[in-house]
Amino acid sequence: MITVYGAYGHTGRFVVAELLRRGLVPVLAGRNGGKLRDLAAEYPELEVREASVDDPAALDRALAGADAVINAAGPFADTAGPVIEAALRAGVPYVDVAAEIEANLDTFQLYAERAKEAGAVVVPAMAFYGGLGDLLVTAAMGDWREADSAHVAYGLDSWHPTTGTRDAGAVSRRRRGGRRVRYAGGRLEYRDDAAPTGTWSFPEPAGERDVIGEFSMADIVTVPSHLAIPEVVSYMTVEAAKDLSGADTPAPVAVDEHGRSAQSFVVDVRVRAGAAERRAVASGQDIYAVSAPLAVEAVQRILTGRTRAVGVASAGEIFDAADFLAALVPHIVVELDHAATAGR
Repeated sequence: MITVYGAYGHTGRFVVAELLRRGLVPVLAGRNGGKLRDLAAEYPELEVREASVDDPAALDRALAGADAVINAAGPFADTAGPVIEAALRAGVPYVDVAAEIEANLDTFQLYAERAKEAGAVVVPAMAFYGGLGDLLVTAAMGDWREADSAHVAYGLDSWHPTTGTRDAGAVSRRRRGGRRVRYAGGRLEYRDDAAPTGTWSFPEPAGERDVIGEFSMADIVTVPSHLAIPEVVSYMTVEAAKDLSGADTPAPVAVDEHGRSAQSFVVDVRVRAGAAERRAVASGQDIYAVSAPLAVEAVQRILTGRTRAVGVASAGEIFDAADFLAALVPHIVVELDHAATAGR
């Protein structure tokens, strides 16, 4: 059994469906009893366990008998700590889909030592933002032991944010006092100036697009947690950034039998060392739907012993990055190029 905390949320529903598709048994858990019961009506064969994050005993019951827990309930500034604590008490692996930079930092800083001493596995940001970028950067690095910089460009044709995304973004903005954050010189920097803008040449059919630079996502936490790269820069297409900031941008709407939206993406990663450049590209449909196979594949690999680390670890550190990415087909299409030349 795999407890899915926040099972009724937009991403949580994709996680539940992916677990079932793989023959695994989800336990539907979360804070909102009404939403849990509504979801249970769709899956009458599954067990429901209501648990508030401020009730440790209820969280213990939610994880009782489970082999692992996937936390899909944001804002993760509120949920990650209590659910990790419950996972440590239960002695089961913890995986989350947090894209909140500050919440991911908390996980590394607060639980690294305890989780390692306990021989526990805690994998934060195992999602489109954070996990996928880290896997791509790690795979692009190949046999390089260090690099000068990693550039992660998100070519989204649109971004219709969920309520959870909006809530998580609001929490992050409050925690950083409205400032933006970047990773440069081997450390996080909080800045009040405007983010740089420019263009990025994505693979066709996306092509050249206007982007916002230093549009930092969870990659600036996951990648430096295990790779010797002093500069990690994220980029976002302008139209997607406008969607995210627009108060009237609607939530994603399903267009197929899997519940995915029509939104498409390409993630173009370029790692540079001196004049040399290596590249990894992933493309697919619906950033929220893609988080589900990422998280579920992670849990399956942990439970079958296909890991390289214990304690708190990012995707690229704990898993064989290239093999993991290959396992995500057909959810995404991945191309690696270790012979690329420098230049955008």
